[in-house]
Amino acid sequence: MTVTALSALDSEARAWRLTLIAVGLLTIVRVLAIFSTPLELYPDEAQYWLWSRTLDFGYYSKPPMVAWVIWLTTQIGGDAEAWLRLGAPLLHGATALVLYRIARRLYGGWTGMAAAAVYALMPGVALSSAVIGTDAPLLFFLALTIWAYVSLPAAEAGRKRLLVAAGLGAALGLAFLSKYAAVYVLFSIGAHLALSREARKVWTWPMALAFFGVLIAVFAPNLIWNAAHKFATVEHTAANANWGAKSLFNPRELVEFIGSQFGVFGPLPFGVLLGGGIVLAVRRKLAPADVLLLCFALPPLLTVAGQAFVSRANANWAAAAYVAGSVLAAGWMVRWGARRWLIAGLAVQGVFAGLFLACLTNPRLADGIGLSNSFKRVRGWDQTVQAIIDRAREEQAGVGVTSVAVDDRFLFNVAAYYGRDYWGTFGAPPLRIWVHEAHPQNQAETEAPLTAEYGRRALVASLEGVYRAKIEQDFKAHSGDEIVRVRLDAKRNRRTDLFIAEGFAPVPRDPKTGLPPDPENGGSTAR
Repeated sequence: MTVTALSALDSEARAWRLTLIAVGLLTIVRVLAIFSTPLELYPDEAQYWLWSRTLDFGYYSKPPMVAWVIWLTTQIGGDAEAWLRLGAPLLHGATALVLYRIARRLYGGWTGMAAAAVYALMPGVALSSAVIGTDAPLLFFLALTIWAYVSLPAAEAGRKRLLVAAGLGAALGLAFLSKYAAVYVLFSIGAHLALSREARKVWTWPMALAFFGVLIAVFAPNLIWNAAHKFATVEHTAANANWGAKSLFNPRELVEFIGSQFGVFGPLPFGVLLGGGIVLAVRRKLAPADVLLLCFALPPLLTVAGQAFVSRANANWAAAAYVAGSVLAAGWMVRWGARRWLIAGLAVQGVFAGLFLACLTNPRLADGIGLSNSFKRVRGWDQTVQAIIDRAREEQAGVGVTSVAVDDRFLFNVAAYYGRDYWGTFGAPPLRIWVHEAHPQNQAETEAPLTAEYGRRALVASLEGVYRAKIEQDFKAHSGDEIVRVRLDAKRNRRTDLFIAEGFAPVPRDPKTGLPPDPENGGSTAR
């Protein structure tokens, strides 16, 4: 081996060591932050925890991976908030390391280090590392999928390449079990094979069979679950698209979505990805590795941008683009010799990540700099639930109640979590949810609906009193009003109306809209 080759290997080894140290330290800091924060669970996190109590191959609104991850971490440390969330920073840290391997194979070791840094310091990842959700496992398995795909040409033809193709199918199958946004990868691979003759030469029919066979085998349990549950998860995902909106021409939504991506991916990385992709494509100076990564980055971005134009789109819906996007942005900046720009851009994102961690561990800082509104949904739930339980205990000591009925899925989820030590005790009433429309609209309404049996004498908890009048018309009598207010910050509080309702007999819902009549609007079914 030549001196030059040895020097290159040593340089890449140093890049890998530095990446391991940097990502490891950042991950440790993020783990310490979630163990020290006084902030409570976001209601969706409480819902995922509730799912994790009964392992399955699918749930009402999401594939099962997030529940499996929570089950694993809580089996180790218990049900405290930090243990629920532990999977998020660990998975994001692991994803950054996988991106190093992808970038190293395509561009070199130092580009790998830059790619890991771009990803780990993404504003979206900084936020997602503190909240357990579907994005962390999705992005991890997407990274493994891309790593397997770029490793195919280097694998020895025959058995080894067949195993890599099978690994590609397994990684993509696990991505599907995390979030259905994994479907973009099928379009990405198809686009790359269509554009690259060299990529097509790598594949054989046995490899394709191994890839699809393993993919289907891994994903099949969720498909079977969906079939057994009338494709509930698929229907929920389709409903989120909201293609039934009155207007299918929303340029403002498109502009807002594109603007939001500077905040999700970072101002410099997204600017490089957007501008660099256009300029290099027009000048026809895209390297083969650039084309490959663009095939993985563009389908999510273009699809969600189109979704924003015809309806609406959340900022994180295109997160799948930034696995390949992190490698691509880093690769271009290193190639262009834009080291100072890269460092400056990452420094800005590092400041944001540090500020977020500071607010996470000391929410008063967020209050002081005007960010209280950003944290309102992770505050005050425990106190709200304890007030409901205290009232339920008072009722138990007297006449008793047949259930505690809430009117909001957020309140149901946090009540299930923060009241977990109460609901199963002797004499405690069951937790149920009042169903607003003619048919259930979420898993709580599907599995724990308020019925005539549970509504004989219910303690009702109405979040902000929004549906109180509609709930009251579903009962024959109501009494014992109490309003609970929980302070969230200097400006905001959360109101919960508590009252006893007897004789549950729901009024008919509108046969077209499914909505109950509005007692405050002359009995119409307007929301």
